[in-house]
Amino acid sequence: MRLDKFLKVSRLIKRRTLAKEAAEKDKIDINGKPAKPSAQVKPGDVLTLYLGLKTITVKVESLELKKDVLMYQLLSEEKRP
Repeated sequence: MRLDKFLKVSRLIKRRTLAKEAAEKDKIDINGKPAKPSAQVKPGDVLTLYLGLKTITVKVESLELKKDVLMYQLLSEEKRP
């Protein structure tokens, strides 16, 4: 699944256009490397999002949307100085 679509479907970012813009501005890493919006995401990948003053790190658990089940596991959420 594309990175921008995963971020929208998993509800990490509200809109796909915002996810695309964040990836284009190098605010999203996959496994420690900057990612483009079209990068493929697979289970086991670690995503780091630099959004505003927050750094959010999640692990992709699933690519299927299921009711009341998160598609990711939150590893850390920190405020940047």
